[in-house]
Amino acid sequence: MAAKINPGDDKDRQITLIDDQGNEELFEVLFTFHSDDYDKSYVLLYPAAIGEDEDIEVQAFSYDADDAGDVTSSDLHEIESDEEWAMVQGVLNTFLDDDRLSGE
Repeated sequence: MAAKINPGDDKDRQITLIDDQGNEELFEVLFTFHSDDYDKSYVLLYPAAIGEDEDIEVQAFSYDADDAGDVTSSDLHEIESDEEWAMVQGVLNTFLDDDRLSGE
């Protein structure tokens, strides 16, 4: 999966993911975080083109930013271990359960 970062300010962060067939889909950045246990940074994304009543499928990747904090397509990495997925799911659940963080 490749990605292109769309320029814009931090309040309107979007990423275009490109699958193996070359199909592009625009995603919004839900949030990013760093795990000291895995010494990695993570980004959680959701599709930009969803209706208000649709279920949201969140996708998560670890990433490496350059010295300026920018992320390019080769910097996103799929999460492969079950333990790492469980940690990311826990962070997402905390985010969704905390009204102060999710903006509700």
